[in-house]
Amino acid sequence: MAEEAAGESEALLPQPASPGLEKLRHFRTYKRRWFLLVVVCLLNCSNATLWLTFAPVADQAAVYFNVSLDTINWLSLLYLLISIPFGLVATWLLDTAGLKFTIILSAWLNMIGCVIRAFSVMNYVRNGILGSLFLFVGQSLCALAQPLIIFSPTKLAALWFPDHQRAIANTISSMSNPLGILIANLVSPALVSEGKDIPTMLGIYAIPAVVACMLAVAGVHDKVPPTPPSASATNSTSQPFFTGLKMIMKNKAYIILAICFGAGIGIFTCFTALLEQILCVKGYSNFFAGLNGALFIVFGLLGAFLLGLYVDRSRRFIESTKICFGLAALVSIAFAVMASFRNQAIPLALICSLFGFFGFSVYPVAMELAVECSFPVGEGTSSGLIFVSGQIQGVIIMKLMQALIVQIPKDPLSTCAGDEGGTVDWINSTLGMAGILSAIACFYIIFFHTDYRRLHAEAFDGSSVNKMEDKEVIAPGV
Repeated sequence: MAEEAAGESEALLPQPASPGLEKLRHFRTYKRRWFLLVVVCLLNCSNATLWLTFAPVADQAAVYFNVSLDTINWLSLLYLLISIPFGLVATWLLDTAGLKFTIILSAWLNMIGCVIRAFSVMNYVRNGILGSLFLFVGQSLCALAQPLIIFSPTKLAALWFPDHQRAIANTISSMSNPLGILIANLVSPALVSEGKDIPTMLGIYAIPAVVACMLAVAGVHDKVPPTPPSASATNSTSQPFFTGLKMIMKNKAYIILAICFGAGIGIFTCFTALLEQILCVKGYSNFFAGLNGALFIVFGLLGAFLLGLYVDRSRRFIESTKICFGLAALVSIAFAVMASFRNQAIPLALICSLFGFFGFSVYPVAMELAVECSFPVGEGTSSGLIFVSGQIQGVIIMKLMQALIVQIPKDPLSTCAGDEGGTVDWINSTLGMAGILSAIACFYIIFFHTDYRRLHAEAFDGSSVNKMEDKEVIAPGV
């Protein structure tokens, strides 16, 4: 016990007691919380790279496996289709079976799926139905792991981190997913110049998945810390799943948050998926589209990190999300306008950077806000349902944007591949996307109001772990 205490900061804080009795509540933080954070980050990043392994090299993959381009595209779409129904199961697992079980299960699914995909490159199965079967079965297992991994950050932050570190812990673990997307978009084209390079690519992507699984199995031992880091952590799984679900459905603030930020997630998904197709119509190269996608993610990571630090210190969840959501909507209007013109490389690069900076930064803070406004509902339920809402709305918005496209005659300056029969103009779609985001942002800014229920519960029960680590604070009982 003395060894464990060396890596802990602790506080003895007041707990409400019956008349005539005095009790002290004991809170601790453990250094191993950073190890758990590393495991979740590695899993999140690895799973994202497995999601988009083939997307940047779809043409070469289709030729290598002797399948159609649509078949390769379905490998990415599987994540979207599977995450919607399984997302509900994942929220139940996280809040009932616990964080340890969820992390280890997701690590095994991620690794086994990755290994099964690698079997598809064997010479005697590659060009047949068996090769496609290995690809789709492996990708499906990786897709099953996605909601388990993506829903874990809020639970990890709530159970293992003190209140002044929760937002930044959630930010770091959540933003490892878009970091994985960025890595896939950069590494896959760098590794694959022709089809014969695909086995090497699959082997390299398997390394993080195997390492993450080994770390999870060997290092994740506890469902919860022996002593909680905060008052709210003691109630982190206090509500049964279906009871919490009923509470959420009656929570007006949470429903507004789920609809608004679900729409935001859906729009950002569509933006990243369609960016190349939107820009090529006006003569911008695939390299430039990829650069803008990278700027979108890199500045999003930067914005999320800075906003996470700010919110950890200020506790201004609502104000921060409203300002960033509103600015993201304004930037989306600028993108819709500038994307309709040629030779606007610098303004478009700046706009995509700002869109990521203000838009991406909202995601982890919104997940923390979901927990705050729905407490004491489990963190897996509150954050998971927003993600599922985003996936559903993403499908709807994608279909709407595709319905708004206009066929125009072939443009000689267009860089779009396969447009010999004509070109698709996305101006109506981008304006529609900006209109939806602006309307949702206005609705959120005007109508969303809530109390910070988790912070208030901690204030009632007593402060969380003292921010000056390695010091002990004893507050008198009441």
